[in-house]
Amino acid sequence: MNQALGHIKVLDLTRVLAGPWATQILADMGAQVIKIERPGAGDDLRGWGPPFLKDAQGKPTRDAAYFLSANRGKKSVTLDIATPEGQEIVRELAKSADVVVENYKVGTLARYGLGPDELRAINPRLVYCSVTGFGQSGPYAPLPGYDYIFQGMGGLMSITGLPDGEPGGGPLKTGIPITDIVTGIYASTAIVAALEHRNVSGKGQYIDIALLDCLVNVTGCAVMNYFLSEKLPQRLGNSHSNMVPYQVFRCKEGEIIVAIGNDTQYATFCKLIGRPELATDPLFVTSAQRSINRELLIPQVAQAMLARPMGEWVHMMEAANVPCGPINNLQQVFDDPQVRHRQLKVSLPHGSGVDAPGVANPIRFSDTPIAYGRASPMLGEHTEEVLRGALGLSAERVAQLRDRGVV
Repeated sequence: MNQALGHIKVLDLTRVLAGPWATQILADMGAQVIKIERPGAGDDLRGWGPPFLKDAQGKPTRDAAYFLSANRGKKSVTLDIATPEGQEIVRELAKSADVVVENYKVGTLARYGLGPDELRAINPRLVYCSVTGFGQSGPYAPLPGYDYIFQGMGGLMSITGLPDGEPGGGPLKTGIPITDIVTGIYASTAIVAALEHRNVSGKGQYIDIALLDCLVNVTGCAVMNYFLSEKLPQRLGNSHSNMVPYQVFRCKEGEIIVAIGNDTQYATFCKLIGRPELATDPLFVTSAQRSINRELLIPQVAQAMLARPMGEWVHMMEAANVPCGPINNLQQVFDDPQVRHRQLKVSLPHGSGVDAPGVANPIRFSDTPIAYGRASPMLGEHTEEVLRGALGLSAERVAQLRDRGVV
C-alpha cells in the first residue's frame, strides 16, 4: 500500500512518551522506524503497568498498555549505545536513515559521538530531532523532567481545576499526559517540514523541541487573554474563560455539556429551554456581554436545565444545531455509533501471538491511507533482522555481540 512516508527511514533513539509518540505518527504514515532499546530492560514505558498485554496463554507480557499506545508499527533492536560497538552500529544505521529522533539529556549523545554534528557529518541529508524537557539552551537545559512538571511550570494547572474556595478547588493536571502528546505532535510536524525543505535544499537540519515550550504554546488562548488584559486567568472548572454559556449543566437526570459559540446559537438555545427573554436582555445579548455578566446568567440557565433529563436535552439541541454532548466514560466512547463508524479502535497482531488493541490515528488521507501493519514490538524482536538485513552482519558477528551484551 502506498503511504505518505513509505520512503522514509527513521532511527528512533527515544523512550517514555513524547519522543515515541512522534515516531509512532511517522510510522503510521508508513515510515520504517527502527527503535533502539537497552538490552534486557528496554524502554522504561514497557514497565508502566499494570495493565499489561496478555499472551495466548493469558499470562502478562512485558508490554504495558502505555508502551502499546506509543510504539506500534516499529521494529525493536536492542543495543547498548554506551559501548563503542553499539555506537558504531548507530552510526552505520544513521548513514542510510532520513531521520534520527532522540530524547536523551542534553549533551549525552554528543559524548558518545552520536550528536547531531557527528551524525550529520556522515549523512548531510539527515534530519536530526532532539526532544528534551527544557531544550538545548537556557538555565534549565541540563535538568530532567516529566509531563506533570511541565503542566505546572507552563501555567496549564493554574487555569485547570475548580476555583479556590469551592469544594475540591485547586490546580489539577489533565487526565492524560498532554505535554508529552502535544510535544510528540509538534516534533512529528517539524520533522515532516524539515523533510520537505530537504526536497528543495538537498540538506537535512537539526530540530530542537522542548516540552516546556510546547506546553506554553498550547496555552496560547489563555496567554493572549493575559497579554491583552494584563489580568491573570483564573481556574473556572468546567466553564469557558470567554464563551457563556459554555459548561456542564446538571439536568433532571444526568449532566450535559452545552457549548454556545455565537449569538445565533444562544438565541436558539434560550427558546429551547423556555427562556427566550434571555436572548434579548441587553445584559446577555452579545457574547461579550454574557461573559461580563455570567454570574447573573448562569444561575437562570442552570435552573431551566433541571426541567428535563440529559437525553431529552441532547435530542432537542442536536435537532436545533445547538452544540451539546454527554459526558461519556471510555466504554461509552467506544460504543458510540460515530466512534464505531470512524473505526477509532483497531486490533493489530503482536509478537506474543495475540492481537493487541489500539486507538486509530485520526488523520484520513485520500490517496496515502494510514496503515499500521503490526502492534508495538516485543523487546529486541527485530534485532537479528535489522543487523543482518540492513547492515549485513553475519550470524557469527551478531552472536558475538550478544555474548558481549552489546545487543
